[in-house]
Amino acid sequence: MQTVRNSECVVSLENKKGMIFGMANEHSIAYGVAKVCRAAGAEIGVTYLNEKAEPHVRPLAEELESTIIMPCNVQQPGDLETVFDRVRQEWGRLDFLLHAIAYAPLSDLRSRLVDVSLAGWTIAMDVSVHSFIRMARLAEPLMPHGGCLLTLSYLGGERVIRSYRMMGPVKAALQQTTQYLAAELGDKGIRVHTISPGPIMTRAASGLADFEELLKEQYSRAPENYMVSTEDVGFLAAYLVSDRAKGMTGSLIYLDSGYNIMGE
Repeated sequence: MQTVRNSECVVSLENKKGMIFGMANEHSIAYGVAKVCRAAGAEIGVTYLNEKAEPHVRPLAEELESTIIMPCNVQQPGDLETVFDRVRQEWGRLDFLLHAIAYAPLSDLRSRLVDVSLAGWTIAMDVSVHSFIRMARLAEPLMPHGGCLLTLSYLGGERVIRSYRMMGPVKAALQQTTQYLAAELGDKGIRVHTISPGPIMTRAASGLADFEELLKEQYSRAPENYMVSTEDVGFLAAYLVSDRAKGMTGSLIYLDSGYNIMGE
């Protein structure tokens, strides 16, 4: 496992405290972000989904010297509130968070959009979008001097990527949510951004049909021909949550080797 050295970080996050939601294992984008932010000096808190996920996440959180390591299933009433109560008790404030959570039932995820069930659609919107709104609401009183909220999307939220299917409209909703949250929270100094990386082989991505073909096709056409890593996302996230990015909010920021500029 590659270690990020502090000298590789272009920003300082000393004295900042950040929560990372959605870490599943060492291949998670959430872990790449947590690792870089920790190397930049931030204190990191980590959540894991359930007891099944804990053995995969806790060792990573301990490696990051996390003082908050908790279960959090956003579908369970009270779980998010319990995490933010712990943040209040342990830290007294919050400087940033990463929302790296998305889910849809597999049967709906691999169906045509016209065949998606109401139950599957509701679950996907609740977990993937409304949970970010709830996090923003709970984070607001913990950010009296400002802060930064980050979430993750993909190009399929703006154009049709056939294998992305129902998650395209879901991510479109998340991206628009980011802009509205940025507008509402800007006067509190709370900045909100969506990072849109290129395809990265994570556990969540493995649920998409033909993901390996998608990954190969996109990076073969991207101007840089460079396959983005979780640490690349981490370096961008570290900049966005740093004081150096205070003039930015409501942004959708691509990190896909330039694929987003290419036509069909």
